[in-house]
Amino acid sequence: MKKILIIIGHPDEESFNFGIFNAYKTGALNSGAEVQEIKIRDLKFNPNLEFGYRKRTELEPDLLEAQDKIKWADHLVWIYPVWWGSVPAIMKGFIDRVFLPGFAFKKREGSVWWDKFLVGKSARLISTLDQPVWFYKLVNGSPSDKAMKRLTMNFVGIKKVKITNIGPLRLSKPEFRTKWLQKIENLGKQLK
Repeated sequence: MKKILIIIGHPDEESFNFGIFNAYKTGALNSGAEVQEIKIRDLKFNPNLEFGYRKRTELEPDLLEAQDKIKWADHLVWIYPVWWGSVPAIMKGFIDRVFLPGFAFKKREGSVWWDKFLVGKSARLISTLDQPVWFYKLVNGSPSDKAMKRLTMNFVGIKKVKITNIGPLRLSKPEFRTKWLQKIENLGKQLK
């Protein structure tokens, strides 16, 4: 049985992103998968990695639980809006505080290389855009996709990463959103 962790990075629980979250979760549960979730907005933590890696900042209980869920999962599903070409600040803070040396990776002494601790997992990135997907990719170069896939997931050893961009959302009609919720539920059913 596949173990799926759904992580939602949107701070507003009334957003379309939460609709996506519910659609994916419904599909995954209907497929028989084990599902856990992290709603970053509900966690109690300081998103600022106050001392960088120079000095340890103690992890809050919610972040320790998040690490346990990440270790448990076979497949991570990240759902978030693209804001200013990146992820929301609360999600960035979550990644900074959770994906730490010793948990997600370890730098090698006297080397530019590192050991990756989350090898064997897969991920799906689902992001919403206020611009057409083609514009985000061709003109803007998919900055959040690259940061999340290459510089975060791949960096810690998660090699199989699929990406779903949904946009433009801001001026979309209800039919567009309904169609996407059906597609996302199907992704959940397929455990992708």
